[in-house]
Amino acid sequence: MELEMAADELKSVLNRLRRAQGQIAGIIRMIEEGRDCEDVITQLAAVSRALDRAGFAIIATGLQHCVAEGGQAPGDREQMRARLEKLFLSLA
Repeated sequence: MELEMAADELKSVLNRLRRAQGQIAGIIRMIEEGRDCEDVITQLAAVSRALDRAGFAIIATGLQHCVAEGGQAPGDREQMRARLEKLFLSLA
């Protein structure tokens, strides 16, 4: 399954991932500085949610793409549905 996303969808996902990248760098600094465990965990939870949202956005785009291609053979549709379900569950 190819990643086909509209420019605005792609920009949103990339922005979310860049924000998460910055958060991870901040978490590393926090650990190196010996910051409070609760603060570190709070930031880890935030970056985890950001990554999940990026993944869900990509999956939602895949679902949208499948719906748009309604002319697929039933076997192909079922195979794609199973693949998307597996991806979704990997984030759940």
